[in-house]
Amino acid sequence: MPVLERLLYRSKATNTLGSLHLFNMLSEARAKNAMLGITGHLLYTEEVFVQCIEGKPEAIESLWHSLQRDARHYDIELLARGPLEKRRFSDWSMAFSSYPSLNRFNMPGFFAVDKEGMSAEAERCAKA
Repeated sequence: MPVLERLLYRSKATNTLGSLHLFNMLSEARAKNAMLGITGHLLYTEEVFVQCIEGKPEAIESLWHSLQRDARHYDIELLARGPLEKRRFSDWSMAFSSYPSLNRFNMPGFFAVDKEGMSAEAERCAKA
């Protein structure tokens, strides 16, 4: 069994999220991920989430089951899952990329997307 695993998925937000809701959601996710030893990145644009999580396989499995039951999103699509040699987001229990206007609270680990809706962190997450 691999020491680390990476999981990448896409889903649609149940509701349009504002900056306060995103801030609260990220704070909750970061606390849970830190407890599970998970790091990663979340991209939110046009009511779509793309999330990359990395950690021990058992922690990834636990979080994946939890994410599939989360009412804040639907149409969850697994894009990739597999072993990982080293973490890509070791500094962040959850880095976050979205529109600059959604960073009213100056969230640590926030990376603004460009006009195509991507950031360097999202690109790092998307690489196989």
